[in-house]
Amino acid sequence: MSDFTFPLDRTAVVFIEYQKDFTDKGGKLYSATKAVMEHTGMLENSTKFLQFCRDQKGMTILHVPIVFEHGHNEISDSPYGILSSIKEGNSFGKEDSGHSFHKPMEPIKGELVVRGKSGLCCFQSSNLDFLLRQHDIKNVILGGFLTNCCVESTMRTAYEKGYKVYTLKDCTAATSLAAHESAFEHNFGMFSIPTTSNEIMEAIVTNSGD
Repeated sequence: MSDFTFPLDRTAVVFIEYQKDFTDKGGKLYSATKAVMEHTGMLENSTKFLQFCRDQKGMTILHVPIVFEHGHNEISDSPYGILSSIKEGNSFGKEDSGHSFHKPMEPIKGELVVRGKSGLCCFQSSNLDFLLRQHDIKNVILGGFLTNCCVESTMRTAYEKGYKVYTLKDCTAATSLAAHESAFEHNFGMFSIPTTSNEIMEAIVTNSGD
């Protein structure tokens, strides 16, 4: 097993884009993520892991939504790639409920909500790095959407910034199982310690009993 002896007061869990457009029936991207969510059990696993983290003293919990103003004017008039799909599909727009948090993953008092994310990497255009530094965080645990997009972009940047990064295979989802599994098989081990929420929880319980 990898080293999970990190101090909890230097550790943050970053929950990326647990929003209705991804997670809830009727969400604009739900049909694209549904199969992988069901395969990995990521919503159930994430809800369980969030509650576990809430029970740990000193652990920092951050939620990172992506939100756009009406018209998605933050995005170029001639976008390409995934931002083009987001703009054309009017996903995560502030004017409708798709940008809202999946109810079981809604932040509670004392948890931090990252502001300003309008791109892929959670560090770009947001205050994530400021919040992590303000709380003296050295270790980050990542879960959320999409495995091979925002999670991967955030993982790579966190690695470059010197954080020790853990990625949760059972708390992430992509738009295809092949993309999800390929990212973990070929990329994630280069920039993080791939693991599961159960391994993290077991290690924390074991270490707290020492």
